[in-house]
Amino acid sequence: MSVARVTEIIASSKKSFEHATESGIKRASETLSGVVGAWVKDQSVTVKNGKVDEYRVNLMISFVLKDKPVRKKKASKKKKK
Repeated sequence: MSVARVTEIIASSKKSFEHATESGIKRASETLSGVVGAWVKDQSVTVKNGKVDEYRVNLMISFVLKDKPVRKKKASKKKKK
């Protein structure tokens, strides 16, 4: 059984929304292990002097959590009366 987690990040680019998305996924993969997917939750731009200055995306990144090691229980010793 696998358990996944979703975390939200914001990535930006001077080039395009696509470049911002690719950069965000690349950066998330450097920090998070087990990245398996992402979707764009929102897009926005910043404007400077009447022109698009920066493209921004809010990404929802999915990654699979590592399996927890199974610990063996120690046998309990019963006290004799």
